[in-house]
Amino acid sequence: MAPLLLTLIELIRQLMEAQVIRRMEAEALSDQDLERAADSLQKLEAQVVQLCEIFEIDPADLNVDLGEIGTLLPANGYYPGKTSAKPTVLELLDRLLHTGVVLEGDLDLGLAQLNLIHAKLRLVLTSRPITP
Repeated sequence: MAPLLLTLIELIRQLMEAQVIRRMEAEALSDQDLERAADSLQKLEAQVVQLCEIFEIDPADLNVDLGEIGTLLPANGYYPGKTSAKPTVLELLDRLLHTGVVLEGDLDLGLAQLNLIHAKLRLVLTSRPITP
């Protein structure tokens, strides 16, 4: 369970790092905000490495190979905005967050052929502020 959790944490950490870089390049962060973000990302990375040592996990093993889909994380690091011939899941998620996506759907939960719960879902996923 620990490798799966650490893999998810590392994916999220790298996604946040990509968003910090994008905002830095757009000059949307103050120097203080940038310093706090960089410090937090460094501390989180150090904690992931420390937890890998505790659970005897090679940090390279956090980059899961998903077969035909490719790897979860880039082998040589990732810089947002650069495209690669075979993007990783991290790169695809970063592009989705940067561009934005709306997911809609219906969910029916039932029992014994009875629809008991019906939900209409709309999810807006973006790294940009949403204004009403």
